[in-house]
Amino acid sequence: MSWFIEALKKYAVFSGRARRKEYWNFALFVGIIYVVLLVIALASKQGALLGLAGLFYLGVLIPSLAVAVRRLHDTGRSGWWILIGLVPLAGAIVLLVFTVSDSTPGPNQYGPNPKEVAQGYAAV
Repeated sequence: MSWFIEALKKYAVFSGRARRKEYWNFALFVGIIYVVLLVIALASKQGALLGLAGLFYLGVLIPSLAVAVRRLHDTGRSGWWILIGLVPLAGAIVLLVFTVSDSTPGPNQYGPNPKEVAQGYAAV
C-alpha cells in the first residue's frame, strides 16, 4: 500500500526512475480498487456509482502514465515508448516486457538506480 501512496504523491512527476516494485504495486492497487468499484456499481445498478468508477479511472490516469514513464526510464528507455501501447496487441506485449525487465544497473541519464539508492549502494 505504501508504494501506491508513494506513486500518488508523485502525481505528475514524469522525471526520474521507478522500481518494478513501485510500478506493479501501483498497478495492483489501481486494478483492485477499480474492479471493486465496478462490481459495486454493477451490483447496485445505479449509474451514479458507475460514474464514481469512471471518476476514479480519470483520477489515476495521470499518475498511471507518470509511473509508467518512470518505469521505462528505469529500464533505460525514453518515456515516449509508452506510445507503443497504442499498437493493438503487440504494443501491450512490448510494454509488458519493458515493465517486467530489470533496471539498468547504476545511474543512467534519468537518474540514480532507485533500487541501489534504497539499499544504500549509490555512489555520491
